[in-house]
Amino acid sequence: MPDRGGGPTGPRIRVGRPSRRVRTLLMTLGVLAVLAMAFVMFAGFWTDWLWYRSVHYSSVFTTTLWTKIGLFFVFGLLMAVSVGLNIWLAHRLRPPLSAMSMEQQSLDRYRMGIAPYKTWLLLGITSLVGLIAGASASGQWRTWLMWVNGVPFHQKDPQFHLDVSFYAFDLPWYRFLLGFGFAAAVLSLIAAALTHYLYGGLRITSPGARATGAATGHLSVLLGIFVALKAVAYWLDRYGLAVKSSDFKATGNWTGLRYVDANAYLPAKTILFCIAVICALLFFATLWRRTWQLPVIGFGLMVLSAILIGGLYPAIVQKFQVQPNEQAKEAPYVEKNLKATREAYGIDGTKVTDYPGTGNTKDKTKLRDDADTAASLRLMDPNIVSPTFQQLQQVRNYYGFPSNLDVDRYKGQDTVIGLRELNLQGIPKNNWINDHFRYTHGYGVVAAKGTTADSEGRPLFTEYNLPSKGDLGTYQQQIYYGEKTTQYSIVGGPQKEIDYSDDSGEKTTSYKGKSGVSLSSPINRAAYAVAFGEPQILYSGAIGEGSRILYNRTPKERVEAVAPWLTIDGDAYPAVVDGKIQWIVDAYTTTNGYPYASRTTLGDTTADSLTAANNQRAVVAQQNQVNYIRNSVKATVDAYTGEVKLYQWDTKDPVLKTWMKAFPNTVKSKSAISPSLMDHLRYPQDLFKVQRELLTRYHVKDAQTFLSGSEVWQVPDDPTNKSGPVPPYYLSMKLPGETSQSFSLTTTMTPNGRDNLSGFVSVNAEAGKPGYGKISILKLPTGRTVDGPKRVQSQFNSEPSIAESIRLLKGGDSDIEYGNLLTVPLDGGLLYVEPVYVRGGDLKYPLLRKVLVTYGGSTAFEDTLDKALNKVFGADGSTTPPSDEGTTKPPTSSNPTVQEALNDAQKAFDQGQEALKKGDWQAYGQAQKDLEDALKRAEDAQTKADKTSGGSGSSSSGASKSSDKSGDKSSGSG
Repeated sequence: MPDRGGGPTGPRIRVGRPSRRVRTLLMTLGVLAVLAMAFVMFAGFWTDWLWYRSVHYSSVFTTTLWTKIGLFFVFGLLMAVSVGLNIWLAHRLRPPLSAMSMEQQSLDRYRMGIAPYKTWLLLGITSLVGLIAGASASGQWRTWLMWVNGVPFHQKDPQFHLDVSFYAFDLPWYRFLLGFGFAAAVLSLIAAALTHYLYGGLRITSPGARATGAATGHLSVLLGIFVALKAVAYWLDRYGLAVKSSDFKATGNWTGLRYVDANAYLPAKTILFCIAVICALLFFATLWRRTWQLPVIGFGLMVLSAILIGGLYPAIVQKFQVQPNEQAKEAPYVEKNLKATREAYGIDGTKVTDYPGTGNTKDKTKLRDDADTAASLRLMDPNIVSPTFQQLQQVRNYYGFPSNLDVDRYKGQDTVIGLRELNLQGIPKNNWINDHFRYTHGYGVVAAKGTTADSEGRPLFTEYNLPSKGDLGTYQQQIYYGEKTTQYSIVGGPQKEIDYSDDSGEKTTSYKGKSGVSLSSPINRAAYAVAFGEPQILYSGAIGEGSRILYNRTPKERVEAVAPWLTIDGDAYPAVVDGKIQWIVDAYTTTNGYPYASRTTLGDTTADSLTAANNQRAVVAQQNQVNYIRNSVKATVDAYTGEVKLYQWDTKDPVLKTWMKAFPNTVKSKSAISPSLMDHLRYPQDLFKVQRELLTRYHVKDAQTFLSGSEVWQVPDDPTNKSGPVPPYYLSMKLPGETSQSFSLTTTMTPNGRDNLSGFVSVNAEAGKPGYGKISILKLPTGRTVDGPKRVQSQFNSEPSIAESIRLLKGGDSDIEYGNLLTVPLDGGLLYVEPVYVRGGDLKYPLLRKVLVTYGGSTAFEDTLDKALNKVFGADGSTTPPSDEGTTKPPTSSNPTVQEALNDAQKAFDQGQEALKKGDWQAYGQAQKDLEDALKRAEDAQTKADKTSGGSGSSSSGASKSSDKSGDKSSGSG
């Protein structure tokens, strides 16, 4: 019988052909469609390349691109060759004759149908599987780069004594290769079997043997390869036990070996590996024996062994050996998990100190004095006062502040800070020119003291007005890159931009920075017109020589783009550094391959009552599961130029070293951080959130206590915001035993399912200072109840006098907003302070009206913090109040000249407040100048009087200090 690869030829049927004109038209349309699709793909590639080149990180683009291309072609070609070779081989091994049966007659029709197209069909199938495999492999570029550039951790796992880098860098790549091998073996097996069946090598209903000897040998080899790969999988599974996740009631998402893993699964995997190797050899032996009897028996035994040894036996061990005495059996493995988890999350150095929770000192005056120095109690809640900033300092509707402001330190004091960013919703008329050419940037920093307010409850601004002025000095005020700047702008061309507006009208500018991509080239314009779906970019007359397009403008977007191997913190914060506004972005290196360390989901552990309502505070890669994290990189983004700089922060992190090896010259050394920038770096919130979540269980070091669950804590819900856990707070404070305050990040802990306090957790957040990153836990006694945040809030709300005062404050259409409930250790007890804001009447913004304070069961609800502390401690305080808490009015003096100057200062202060209420910024500015001049005259007069009297007059010091306080208080109070 002839080869069925051909087929009979019959008479050709001629059909009508389209005319030459139609064929030409169709061909032209086809070519144009192909060119259009090619240009769309080119536009995406070209604009990406131009952007990376504009930020001077083109090496990141090229390294990533060539890695993806290399993986695509290598693994795509391997898959195509594997499948194509087996199809060709199956066709080559087809029998010359086939049995005469209905089955074969039916197949003859298919054989004849595909005969003329066999080559094209083979190319099509292999190309398709190659494309799919190549695309899948290109997505593994991170895995490849970590494997080929991996550096050792110099730490070994306790079970196999391999370096942690094997699990973090090598094992993921080996698993990918194994998965690719399985896919190639299965696809090749399916393709070969179908080809053998189509050409008669395999028969289902035909008489005679079910398979030819050639088909038997071919398929047996493929099955042997599959089983051999299964043997490799069993061997790798042994090491995989060290990073295997399992739900364990005492630890949550447990990672690492437990008793049943070490004593049942590990030997089972070794036995199954040996069985799989023997089974694979039996399949290979069919090349000579030409029978599947022994391989099939071996394969059946392997499956049965997998069920019995790999499934049933571990279940028996767990049921009859572990459960009757779980704590004793699991304790050695829990100790390994405790040690590894604490190391992997950087909490191994946490200091736990017993703390009584009740005060020791009976001297109320001393307690009152200590309360002034224990912490700089921040009354301006950055998550509440944004509308106040908006109302008092927005100036124009097309400016706006983020819903959550930031806390920083300037001149040694906690400061609430926000940028006046562009708000496109407030543009008078939205159109393409206004949205993308005229309104392109925000303007200026607004800052206020964090620890006090003016007499009306408004923030005391230290940087204010438009253009901004105040304590921060001279700096570049235009903000082209910010958290609210989410769309592209075209700048630097013939179209002028609105810089800012004042009493004299609009001021225009033209961007002078080198950021963005030039649109001078027609190719660039066409590419961006396609990439952004905006054809006007191609032909608009508003674009000309010097025009540049700015996009990817949020700090998190830019850092993530130039370092796609980093996980970005949810809160970028601004700072004025060396005459420039810099966005500071914390970034993390992570892995989920740290042996024995328990895993956590970043999106869950970094969520709190703020992130629930503000997606801008959500951590990038929310669903990533990790079991190792380091704040290894500090990044900055210039608000004017968009320049991104990455600084190595953790110099010991092997994951960062691996990425620095993969992307050389992208991360600057830690020594390149300037002292002025170092002053504004801080411990990141998201890292602290992850660590505090782990510390709810891993604050204990004893395995028995850990397993019993008696010391499990939880992060309490925010008592002032019902939508999630309480956020951590930045606060300058000192812990027991310390002599001075340090900028810290703090949180409270409660026992699992209860509302009393179990621990106070803080970390030194002051970068560049001794003790930075040191986590401390003040552990409250378990035998006595110490009120937690929820109970304290309930006490506030249930106190009759306080409840009545709040009811009066809510009179009319007013609303009450509770600020951050701050917790401060004081003399063995805990001082709670909470600002209370009122938003009501015609006011659209909250004002600080009251302060709640409680200590040792005594509660006060007063107009100022000083009054509340005095009431709680029953003392007036023997020390002069800090300048932040001083009176807003200049003091009196016995010196007539000084008194005259102070009277002038009071007059200027009152005029400034009146101008502030009217929104008369020019009059307010003049009043501030008069106030400064009057205070200077008072100080000079008092100094002269002191010198005249031999320097013995005590009023000089008091007047000087009070003048300083008054000046600080009133400066920039609008």
